[in-house]
Amino acid sequence: MNPSLQAVRGMNDILPDEAEIWEHFEDIVRDWLRRYGYRPIRMPLVEPTPLFCRAIGEVTDIVEKEMYSFEDALNGEKLTLRPEGTASCVRAAIQHNLVASHGPQRLYYHGPMFRHERPQKGRYRQFHQIGIEALGFAGPDIDAEHIIMTAALWKELGLDDVRLELNSLGSSAERAQHRAALIAYLEGVQDQLDEEGRRRLYTNPLRILDTKNPALQSLVEAAPKLADYLGDESRAHFEGVRMLLDDAGIAYRLNHRLVRGLDYYNLGVFEWVTDRLGAQGTVCAGGRYDSLIEQLGGKPQPAAGFAMGVERLLALWQENGQLPERHAPQVYAVHQGEAARRLAFRAAENLRADGIDVVLHCGGGSFKSQMKKADASGAALALVIGDDEAAAGEISVKPLRGDDAGGRQWRVALDALSETIWDSLLDDETDMEQK
Repeated sequence: MNPSLQAVRGMNDILPDEAEIWEHFEDIVRDWLRRYGYRPIRMPLVEPTPLFCRAIGEVTDIVEKEMYSFEDALNGEKLTLRPEGTASCVRAAIQHNLVASHGPQRLYYHGPMFRHERPQKGRYRQFHQIGIEALGFAGPDIDAEHIIMTAALWKELGLDDVRLELNSLGSSAERAQHRAALIAYLEGVQDQLDEEGRRRLYTNPLRILDTKNPALQSLVEAAPKLADYLGDESRAHFEGVRMLLDDAGIAYRLNHRLVRGLDYYNLGVFEWVTDRLGAQGTVCAGGRYDSLIEQLGGKPQPAAGFAMGVERLLALWQENGQLPERHAPQVYAVHQGEAARRLAFRAAENLRADGIDVVLHCGGGSFKSQMKKADASGAALALVIGDDEAAAGEISVKPLRGDDAGGRQWRVALDALSETIWDSLLDDETDMEQK
C-alpha cells in the first residue's frame, strides 16, 4: 500500500472555513489600498537568482540560508522562488519602464513568498505577504503616508495592540562611517560575541545590533549609534517624517537598533510589532530604498515601501476575536423527482442572475435529509420543489431563520420568485436591525 502524500513541511493547505476568512481580509485590504490610490501589480513566483543576490545582499540570512534556488534543467539558468516582493516589483518596473514612461507609481501586490526556515507559529516556508511600493517619490511625505495608512488599517481591523518603532539608517556614506566605528568597537569585544556575531563582524556588522541573544544585549546597547553619524539631509528627512506622524497623532518609539534584514534600505525604516505572537512579533515592516532601482539596472529613482505578513495579521486578528462569521448562502434549494430537479435548476439560475446566493442540493436524498442540510448551510430561505410544485410550475418558499422559521411556507410562480426572495431577505434585515 502506497503511503499517502502530504503537503511539504511548512507549506500549508488553507481549508474552506479559513480561506473564506482570508478572502474577507483581502477584500478589506483591497478597498483600503484603493482609497490611498494604490494599483495592483502581479509578478512571477520564480525569478532569476541574481535578482535577489543583488537586491537583498549576498551576506544576508535570506540569500545565504533561506532561498529556494535551483538550476533550470533545460537551459541551466539559476532560478529562485521569490523570498520577498520588493525586488520583483522593482525588476518589473524597470523592465516595463513604468516610472520613466508614466511617472511615479503607487503599487501593491499580494501572494506567496518562500523561505527555507524552521516552521513555527507565524513563520512558514510558504508564507503570504501584501506588499506596497511607491516608486519615484523622494520626500518624507510618502514615508509618513505608509505609516499613517497602516495605522488606519489596524483601526479598521480592530487591532489595538500593535506599536510602531522607527529608525533612520541614513545614507550609504553615513552608514559606511558608522560601520567602521561599529567594527572597531566590536573588535574590542570580539571574545564576547556569539558564533553568529563573529561570523557577521566584517560582512554585515549592522545585523549584530538586531541580535536576539540575551547575553549580547548590554554589549549591543553600548555600541556606536547610527543616529550620531547622520548628516543634515538625513536628519531633515527623518524629522519630516516624524512631524507628519505627530500631526496625525501616531505614537511611536525610536529604536536605534532597528536595521531591517535587507541591505537595500536607507533613511527611514519602521516596524509594527506586537507581543501577542511570541517571537514572531513583527506584523508589518518597511522603509525607504532609494538606491535599489539603480542597483538593479534602472535609471536612479527614489522609492519606499512595506510588507505585511498575512498569516501573522490573521493570527492577531483571531487573537482579538475580530474574525468575521462564516459566509452563508441566502437560499438553499431542495427538490425530489426528475421534473422537480429540472425546475430547481431553472429557479436557482434565475435567482443567481438577479444577484442572490443559492446552493442547489445535489446528490438526491429524502426531503427530510435535504432540509437538514439546508438548515445547516445557514441559509435564510429554502426553496422546496416536489411533484406538485413541478406540475404547477411553482416553487414553495420556506423561512429557515427568525420568527417565521418552521412556520408557514408559500408558493410562488417562477417569474415572480426573485422579487419575492428579495422582499423576504430585506424584511429579515429590517427585523434584525430593529432588534
